[in-house]
Order: sequence, then structure tokens, then C-alpha cells
Amino acid sequence: MASGALQAVGLLLGGTGVVGTLAVTAMPQWRVSAFIESNIIVFESSWEGLWMHCARQADIRMHCKPYDSLLALSPDLQASRGLMCAGSALALLAFLVAAVGTRCPRSGRPAEGCVAPAAGLLFILSGVVELVPVCWVANSIISDFYNPLVNAAQKRELGEALYVGWVAASCLVAAGSVLCCLWCRSGKPRSSGYCPAPSQHVLSETGSSYSKSQYV
Repeated sequence: MASGALQAVGLLLGGTGVVGTLAVTAMPQWRVSAFIESNIIVFESSWEGLWMHCARQADIRMHCKPYDSLLALSPDLQASRGLMCAGSALALLAFLVAAVGTRCPRSGRPAEGCVAPAAGLLFILSGVVELVPVCWVANSIISDFYNPLVNAAQKRELGEALYVGWVAASCLVAAGSVLCCLWCRSGKPRSSGYCPAPSQHVLSETGSSYSKSQYV
């Protein structure tokens, strides 16, 4: 019963992490405009994502345009595009392994005995892969924000996608940890505390030897 509950918790956390990872990969709010100094009076906001750039002036609707070339992105966003695609693939694979693998076809052992560790490691790996680009871009934004050599118009703030990425990565790592704990629990031998009674053969031999000693 406890194993089933842990597996359900792991699948729930993993599914949440997968949805969050896919959302972060598609969201354009990785870098957003920083309204500081002279930018406060400029009614223009811009978003920079992995696939498109969005801009809005005053009350005009937001216009998004895909990047014309991969070279138009900054180095951190270029690397983040590939890492987020890899993290999304790993997260989907981990969820499929955890959801579909219910029993081992050869040994007949429960799912947590063979599938849980594989799915858990994949979840943890996907979470780590997702954390790398999110933390990289966040560090780049913070460094540029406090750099006095960078123009105020070029400074950016942390976008919503980065916060969603941290939450999604945490869910993936938590799901992997739960599934690995499930595997560790299923692998421990269970002692019932029952001491078997002496066999009848031993008792008979003891009785026979005692009776022979009486005749001596």
C-alpha cells in the first residue's frame, strides 16, 4: 500500500515537472525589460525567449517574431535551447518509463524493483539538465544588470520562465528521489521475527541418545 502511494506521488511530481519543462521551453519570457532609470518613462516592454522575441509599445498588442538566425541569440540562450530540448526529451522518457512499466516481463517482480530506479535516475538527470540553462541565463541577467558598463536600455530582468523552470526542475528531482527511495525500500529484506521450532529429527536424536546413556 505504501509502495503504491509513493509511486503515485512520484508520477504526480514527474508529470508536473514534465509539463513545466515543456512550458519553459516554449515560453518567451526568459529575459524581460528592466524598467529602470530612463526606461521608466518608456512605454515599451520586450521579452526574449529561446525561439522568439516579443515587443509591445504602450497599449498595442504584443507582437512576437521568431529569430531570423540562431546567431541572433546570445551564447547563453543558444546553449539553453539545446539543453532544454534535451531536458524535455529526458523528462518525457522518464515519465513514460515510470507510467508504462508496471511489471518486469522476465522476472515478474513489481515495477518498483526494476523500473523505478531507471525512471528515478532519468527524472533526476532531466532536472539537472534543466537547471543548467535556467541558472546560466539567470546569472547572465544578474551580471549584466549590475554591470555599470551595460547601457540601461540593454539591461534585463528575470522572466517568468526562469521561475517556472526552477519549480519544474525541483519537481523532476523530487520525483526521481521518491522513485529511488521506493526502489531502496523494495530491495530491503523483511525479517518477520519468527524463530522456527527445532525439527522433529533433532528432537528424536536427542531423546535416543539420552535413553542410551541411561543404560550405561
